[in-house]
Amino acid sequence: MNQLPNEPNKRNRQIVAVTGTALLILAALVVPWPIAASAPQARRIEINARQFAYEPATLAVNRGDTITLHLESLDAMHGLFVDGYAVNIQAEPGQSAQVTFVADKEGKFKFRCSVPCGALHPFMLGELTVTPDLPFAHAILATIIVAIGAMVYFWNNP
Repeated sequence: MNQLPNEPNKRNRQIVAVTGTALLILAALVVPWPIAASAPQARRIEINARQFAYEPATLAVNRGDTITLHLESLDAMHGLFVDGYAVNIQAEPGQSAQVTFVADKEGKFKFRCSVPCGALHPFMLGELTVTPDLPFAHAILATIIVAIGAMVYFWNNP
């Protein structure tokens, strides 16, 4: 079999690329990385309700957080019902109400006024986003992508 002078070097690079990739993937799975999921937090969120809006209208929390929603009505009786959670509170003008729950489901959940408060009541909406708390999984994925990229580079370049 005839080998070109460059063949052994290319073969060595391929072996190094494959071995290096395997080691990086193994390290990503075994090494205790300093990036870890943060512990669930207790969060208190103040929400003002007025005809026909919530302030803030978008909420973002991490899965596992204990959330206390504090609802303050500024002009008429309003409610706050969160789809997908057993959350339904009502506040009269000048009064406040609060509810505490654990954000244990990931996704986007609409919240809406649960008390008819006028002609535009159906449009009084907000959104709760519960994100997964998985930075460790993101680090593993990034490591694997970089390792595969290195392997492809060394595989194709003599």
